[in-house]
Amino acid sequence: MTKNIIFDFGDIFINLDKQAPLREMAKFGLHHLTPELDTIFKDYEMGLMESIVFLDTLQSFFNDASIEQIKSTWNSIILDFPEERLKFIEKLKNENTYRLFLLSNTNDLHMEIAKEKMGLERFKRFQNCFEKFYLSHEMKMRKPNSNIYQFVLNENNLKASETLFIDDTKENTDSASQLGIRCWNLQVGIEDVRHTQKHL
Repeated sequence: MTKNIIFDFGDIFINLDKQAPLREMAKFGLHHLTPELDTIFKDYEMGLMESIVFLDTLQSFFNDASIEQIKSTWNSIILDFPEERLKFIEKLKNENTYRLFLLSNTNDLHMEIAKEKMGLERFKRFQNCFEKFYLSHEMKMRKPNSNIYQFVLNENNLKASETLFIDDTKENTDSASQLGIRCWNLQVGIEDVRHTQKHL
């Protein structure tokens, strides 16, 4: 029996264009994600560097780009937040049947632009739907590492078998499922979080 639901944020609630930053970076001569850049991105997601250090570090890869251009390139991934998804999670919260949590790999710059695109009032409505709002850069952990799921389970006294985790990245749901968490690897563009009831 499902008693708890842990939701991802990007491409579950807020729409993303995951290829946009790479398309924008190509304008400055970078056509492939290098292992070095991948490490920098993951470190930033885990809050291991401040935003200004992150932007300065990226500028060393893109000498012709300004800090503002780099910031815009990085944030190009963030799109819109459909109102029907906000209404869905508010309804689920008001039904008071499940304990609701959010667990997202994200960073300061992306959260800043998400709040801006959603509007602060809508963002607060969204945040208030969850018992806890877990963001990787604040936790110093990131998915798919198993310690992040274990932390959420332990801190909230959740049983894995009573918990559903919803994420669009298979690597993340595969990792969570190894801890006994029930998972829905949502297929973006085919499925929608509003259909969560089918997976409970």
